[in-house]
Order: sequence, then C-alpha cells, then structure tokens
Amino acid sequence: MNTDDSARPEAAGPPASSGGPPEPAEAAAAVPSRAPRSPPVAARRPHPVASPHGTRIDPYYWLRDDSRESPEVLAYLKAENEYRAQSMASTEGLEQRLYEEFIARLKQDDASVPYLKGGYWYYSRYETGREHPIFARRLGSLESPEEVLLDGNERARGHEFYQVGGLEVSRGARWLAFCEDTVGRREYTLRFKDLTSGQILPEAIERVESDVAWANDERTVFYVEKDPETLLGLFVKKHTLRIDPKDDATVFTQHDRSMYTGVSKSKSERFVFLHMESTVASEWWYAEADDPALAFKVVRPARRDHEYQVEHVRDSFLIRTNAQARNFRLVRVAIDEASDETRWTDLVPHRPDTFLGDFDPFERFVALTVRTGGLKRIRIVPLPGTEGAGALRPHDIASDEAAYAMSLSVNCELATEHVRYAHHTLTTPTSIYDYNVLTGERRLLKRDPVLGSFDPAHYASEFLFAPARDGVLVPVSLLYRRSTFKRNGSAPLLQYAYGAYGISMDPSFSPLRLSLLDRGFVFALAHVRGGQEMGRAWYDSGRLLSKKNSFHDFIDVTRDLVARGYADPRKVFAMGGSAGGLLVGTVANWAPHDYRGLIAQVPFVDVVTTMLDESVPLTTNEYDEWGDPREQRYYEYMLSYSPYDNVSVQSYPAMLVTTGLWDSQVQYYEPAKWVAKLRAMKTDANRLLLHVDLDAGHGGKSGRFQRYREIAMEYAFMLGELGIND
Repeated sequence: MNTDDSARPEAAGPPASSGGPPEPAEAAAAVPSRAPRSPPVAARRPHPVASPHGTRIDPYYWLRDDSRESPEVLAYLKAENEYRAQSMASTEGLEQRLYEEFIARLKQDDASVPYLKGGYWYYSRYETGREHPIFARRLGSLESPEEVLLDGNERARGHEFYQVGGLEVSRGARWLAFCEDTVGRREYTLRFKDLTSGQILPEAIERVESDVAWANDERTVFYVEKDPETLLGLFVKKHTLRIDPKDDATVFTQHDRSMYTGVSKSKSERFVFLHMESTVASEWWYAEADDPALAFKVVRPARRDHEYQVEHVRDSFLIRTNAQARNFRLVRVAIDEASDETRWTDLVPHRPDTFLGDFDPFERFVALTVRTGGLKRIRIVPLPGTEGAGALRPHDIASDEAAYAMSLSVNCELATEHVRYAHHTLTTPTSIYDYNVLTGERRLLKRDPVLGSFDPAHYASEFLFAPARDGVLVPVSLLYRRSTFKRNGSAPLLQYAYGAYGISMDPSFSPLRLSLLDRGFVFALAHVRGGQEMGRAWYDSGRLLSKKNSFHDFIDVTRDLVARGYADPRKVFAMGGSAGGLLVGTVANWAPHDYRGLIAQVPFVDVVTTMLDESVPLTTNEYDEWGDPREQRYYEYMLSYSPYDNVSVQSYPAMLVTTGLWDSQVQYYEPAKWVAKLRAMKTDANRLLLHVDLDAGHGGKSGRFQRYREIAMEYAFMLGELGIND
C-alpha cells in the first residue's frame, strides 16, 4: 500500500487452500535452527475471513500479530531470516564487496546546498562514518559560525531505529519544532528546542504525523494527532509552548476516513493551512498566522473528483485544480473570493497534452513542473501585472540531454529572480542549479559526488516505447554500460516499476546501480499505467477496474525488450516495492516463466483481506485506488489479481521477499503469509527467501549506511542466481 502495500466464496472459485502438498494440521510453526537445512514450514490453521460476498479461508492468518510480541510468530520470522542467510551463504563475500563498493562511491562528509530563509542559511550535513544527518544554519553569511539545530546522531543514541520527520523553525527563528520516529511505524513524537539556549523542552507529544506549522506568535504550533489503531491523522491540534499537551485544543476533526490530513505554512508565512487529500478529492482551510484567534475558513468544500492545492502570493491565492481540467490548470483568485469558483481566473490553462504538477510562487512569476511526452520539465510563467517588467516571458527551462526529469528544489524567498531546481538523468548524478528567469543564466551549485573511477561517458541511456497487448505504447527508460552491453540477447536485465497512486517513476541516477551495470546488467524503468508519466489518463487507466493494465504493461515491456535483443530471456529479473511489490507478486503468478528471479520489497500482496479490514492502517484511504471490496464488482476484480489469493500449483522463479516488522504501510504478515503459501504450493526447486528486518518499518533501515546492506543483499541474490560471484 502507499506511501505506500485463502479461499474465496462459492461464486468465485475454489478455496485457496486447495491444491499443493498436504501438511499436518498440527505442524509446528517453525523449527528455529542456527543453520537450517530446509525452509521453515508454517502451520496451516484455517481462519474465516468474512465479507458481504462470502467467507474465504485463510490458512496462514495466524501469522498476524498486531502486538509483534508472539513468541511463536517471532520464532517463525527469525527462522525465515536464518534460512535466508544460510541459503545465501555462498554469496556472503560478494554481498560484502557490493556493500563496500556502495560506500566507496559515497562522499561521507557530504552536505546539502544551503538555502536562505529569514536571514539564515540552512543546510544539512554528514560527518565521516556517522549514520544520521546534522541540521545546521549560519546567520547572514556562510562564513558565519555554525549553529547546530539538531544532531541526528546524538538523538539516535540507544535506538535501533531513528528518523527525523518534520523539522520547522519558527518565524522569529528562535524555536525549533521537530518530529522523530524511534520505531519505524511513522508514529512520530513532536518535541521543541529553544535555539537561543539549546534546551529541549520537556513536553513531548506522541503519535503524531510528521508535519507541523507555526503561527506567527512564536509560541503556537499546529500538528496532527493519529488514531492509535488505524494510524490515520484525524485530529488537528493547537499546542502552546510550555503548556501541558493534555490541554491542547482540537481545532479540526477529520471524519472522512478516506482523507489524509496535514498542516503547513504558506511560503509567504502569512497563512496556516489545513489540507485534506484523498485519491480523488481535496479540501483546504486557511487562517491568518498573525490572527490571535487563528480562525480557519474553507477554500472549497471537498467534492468527489475535485482535487486542488493552494498557495499564496501578494493579494491572491494560486490554486492548482482539476475542475474542468483533467490534466489540471493553475488559477488565480482574490483571497476573499477564493470560495467562489466562478471568480477563479486561469493563469495556466488546461492542455490535453500537458500534465501540470507542482508549482512554486514568487513575487513576479510562478515556477511549475509540467509533463509532456513522458518528460518532466520546469515552466516559468509571469504573474499578472509583471508582464512588462524586464525580459520575463513564459518559457521552459532548457536541458542539455534528451531524456531527463526536472524537479523544483528549495525556494524559500519570494522576492528573487532565481529558481532553484534539480536535474535528473539515468547517467548523470543529480545536479542542483540556480536559474535566472530574466537572463536564462543557469548556475550549477552541486552535482552529487560519486567517488572512484566513475565517468558518466561510460554509460548510455535510451528512452523508447514498448507496445502493450492492447496497442498502448508504454514508455521505458533504459540504462547500460557501453563497454559491456551488446544488443544481441545476451545481457542480464533488471526491470523495475511502481505503477500506482499516480506516482511517476522519473529517470534518476543511482550510484548503487553502477555495481550491476559494471557486471553487464541492463536496467529498465517501465513507466507502466498507474503512474502519471503520460498525464492523468495514464493514472486512471491503471487503477480500480483497470488495475490489470499495470501488470500487463510490465510483462509486455519485458517481452518487448527480450524480442529487441536487450536481454537474455533466461536472465531477466523484476523488482518492485510496496504497490510495486503487488505488481511483482501478480507477475509471479501470471508470467513466472518470463523471469529468472523476482525481488518483492515490502510487497502489498494480500489485497482483499487488507482492504476488508478497516482496522489496518490506511485501508479506508485506499478505496479509490483499488476499490471498495464491500461492492461485489471490486471484490471480485481485486480477488482475481491479488497475489496471495492466486498462488497456484506451478513453477515460480527464484524469489527474494523483504519486509519490516514495524511496517505501518504494508504489514509484515502480508509477505510472510505469501511466502508460506508459495512454499506449500510451488512445484519448483528455486530459492524462495524471506528477509524480515526486525527493527525497521516501510522504508527499511534508518541509518545512512545501514540501508545499503539490504540493497547489497538484493544485488547478491540476483548475481548469485547467475553464478556471478565477483
């Protein structure tokens, strides 16, 4: 699921427990061993899963333990980890070498590009050998003494997992509000630091979302409290510094469980925003940040199929909206008329061939990301009343490369002629530029360093279209090393995709990927339906009752690349995470013979059971993505592709499945159950491995270096399948 990730009733076919080798009803959950010689065997304990359309039987439901304390369940998961380690013992050396390669390319004392806000230059930096960032600032000049806002390494002491979420400085620059997670379930604790004295206040507000917003009085903070069961952010609260959080007033309660609720501050710092977003609807509220009453007003009440976002500049709101605009348009409206859509005036009109994405307002212009032809670029549009000033005209920022993506970076200042943006390609490390909108001058501020012998000229990328079975052309980004690749059907291929929530997988550089390319791999990024690479229609044709298009696209891209000679059909690997893990799981059932191996990272594979259970975090937010299983048409459609429900008696590729015990997006028991069922039913002798990080959540390890351990394991798994051990 976002972030993501049995039987069926009589009318829908045979129970999932049918077929496969029989198992003793009282089989032990697992027999832990220091070096197991055979995979753990999970007991089958029939459990009814009710729905309005009948009851399914789930034989592995017992692996769900919401407390994460069951000795039996933990023993089984640990046995899986031991089996995974034993099965990959022959590539332990390779795994360590891969990890060392990753670290050797990394500039350990790296720092972000400083940005100016309220007279301070803010940045984050790493120190050699340390896992977590240090957040700091300098007053007035980069030559001024450094002031450390927060040292993640100090805060992480004593925690197996540590991650900083929201981190916001008050308008007067004295107070820091920061959110930290020490478990991995994205249940943050909000704390406050006096930047004058360095004191961290004793009050701590637990179980909150990671975003916070300051009012302008230097003592009031807005945050969102989570529901303890579903982990949905439902309660917007107002906290006053040095007051017991138990006395915090609730200023808004979210009753629509399909909405994600957040708080933010306008770039101008004039307004505090409350914003609610579902898959197909939005609602924004605003309050003057200087107003002691902090009274909120709604911009437009939520209505189905209307999505919008709001920012402020001068005397107006800028609103990105899909009202009468499938690919979105940008409108301008006076603040006191914002609730009247008839007063919304187009600043950037809708275009059927251009998808309008993020936008960032400045005093004289607005910068926005647009997608055309599968590429993402930045467009500059003057604001009304500034057309005659200087040489500012509507235009796109140019790129020197044919295949690329651009994204807006940190732009905190309104009164500037410069836009900071990031430029991404598959062959060149991410580059941060300042762009002068009047002169067109582009200044490189930083290109992510890659240590060692890396030379981008040694690598080549391609952007092509592969035909899907229904005739639709699917964009594909390809990458390989020039000296090792020959288009003769001999190369190993790793194909990756996501394909959900309208999230686009733009081509971007990864220094880790070099370890595969240098060993002869081709990397393919399949831009399957379900993302928004080709506009809103691309997303709509890959969700709900069209979801199977995502899976078909992925398989058809694989077959097209093999047919064109980009890959050896015996050496193709697929990878995806969360909702992309759902894709990989479906591919495993539908096209197992097209792949040598599959890597499913924190995969959402038990679709129907999860979507029926409103106590599972985030379920109700997902109905407009996957469908509401209380309706029979969605129930049957989801059941027809759900990876767990469709495991069958057949051969499967070699598979490595990863999960985190504390994952709040896709609960650990989904992949655990899936692996157990695959073991019971598959007919091949290929490796099926489950790796459970007992200290992490959806994003894996929290430290800068530790997260690379799992990637090294995944790469070693693929290389080991090909007999490559160097």
